Amino acid sequence: MFFSASDGAEAAATSTFAQAFQLWDLFMFAFTILIAWGFFRLLKHDRDNKLGIGFSAIALLLFLFLDVMVVANWMGYLDEIQEGLKFLRSW
Repeated sequence: MFFSASDGAEAAATSTFAQAFQLWDLFMFAFTILIAWGFFRLLKHDRDNKLGIGFSAIALLLFLFLDVMVVANWMGYLDEIQEGLKFLRSW
């Protein structure tokens, strides 16, 4: 009763989030945290392992980008972002 949506926009936003949310999204965030932990651990303790640092840096950047896409999907902005990145499809 007290938590009901006062207008249709809030109800639509809530239903969009509920439809967009997947359990796999939580695994993506967990993998990102795990990769970040490994990357910073490599930087702190093993600076000689250039291959490991490079590989984990690329993986971390990729997963951070995917996390942004997941949150954009939750918020309903994924279609706008895909439209903005449309030029990449022509490659």
